[in-house]
Amino acid sequence: MRNSIRLVQPSAEYKDEYISFYDDWIASSEDIVPWTVEKEPYDFTAMLNFLYSQDSEEKITDGSFVPHSTYWLLDDESGMIIGAANLRHRLNEKLLNSGGHIGYGIRPSARRKGYATQLLALTLERMKEMGLNNVLLVCDKGNVASERTILKNGGKFESEYVEDHGNVVRRFWIQV
Repeated sequence: MRNSIRLVQPSAEYKDEYISFYDDWIASSEDIVPWTVEKEPYDFTAMLNFLYSQDSEEKITDGSFVPHSTYWLLDDESGMIIGAANLRHRLNEKLLNSGGHIGYGIRPSARRKGYATQLLALTLERMKEMGLNNVLLVCDKGNVASERTILKNGGKFESEYVEDHGNVVRRFWIQV
């Protein structure tokens, strides 16, 4: 594991690097993961407010959401934001079936370098700090890279779930 890699909480100090991270995703035309990265960051204060708007039970006003926290994977050597993770503090029915406790993604230009494995490992440490010892991870069937990352972090396959639109999701549990 690279010593220069760490999770950081979103803050204004990382504005330029985060916008670079976001623009990397946009330029790739790929689906953005986790979902919180889809929020356009050009009004950075509004984006930060969005990220912190549902990080505790007290802030949840819509019953379809659960409390969640977002972290960024920062490389201290380069100053680059490499990835992002969204941690769901608990599961609702949708997350239990096909979303899991953690959504994570690596910027397209930094893939195939082991960052996803590191990001998930660091995120699992945060889940343990939150008191969650049994964590659900999911990936689309056929997403070999994500499945490999989950397995490298101790994932145990449980089942597949077919979403309403026919997509098959593979479900894994990790004991932390």
